[in-house]
Amino acid sequence: MKITVFGGAQPKEGSAAYEEARELGKMLAERGHAVLTGGYMGTMEAVSRGASEAGGHVIGVTCQDIEDWRGSKVNAWVKEEIKKQTLIERLKAVIEGCDAAIALPGGAGTLTEISLMWNLMIVESLPPRPLVLVGSGWQSTFDQFFKEFESYMPMRQQELLYFAEDVKTAVEKIHVER
Repeated sequence: MKITVFGGAQPKEGSAAYEEARELGKMLAERGHAVLTGGYMGTMEAVSRGASEAGGHVIGVTCQDIEDWRGSKVNAWVKEEIKKQTLIERLKAVIEGCDAAIALPGGAGTLTEISLMWNLMIVESLPPRPLVLVGSGWQSTFDQFFKEFESYMPMRQQELLYFAEDVKTAVEKIHVER
């Protein structure tokens, strides 16, 4: 399968978040999966590195908008770069190009990726596939969201999201839910 991994660009090599993402990439590659990421730094680099070091195929979906804004280039662990012009085109490629997705902790960009993929599945523009959110931060955020806006989200919509306490559990959930 092709597994998209969403996550923040901030984690640096040696940090707990970076090492967790690197381990996720390794586990996915060891199970024979290709990984798709946004292709740049932080968790994207760590996942790419872990998968590459384990012999996996790494696809980085990059875009000119990000490179113009941040001045960044694709990370060294990407084996196949898919270059898009805009951020919207990049989002579409990482979401539509996967068989499942895992979201690590992150900021507004990661929340956008989760929300867009989830909404596309809700309106049936995207066939349902596992979307697993890792960590207590996502669990508590969405628990509060579901509680506050419960009348806007029937249970069948809420059930499109899966939660995992760690990356090992996330990988297991992908195989159970697939």
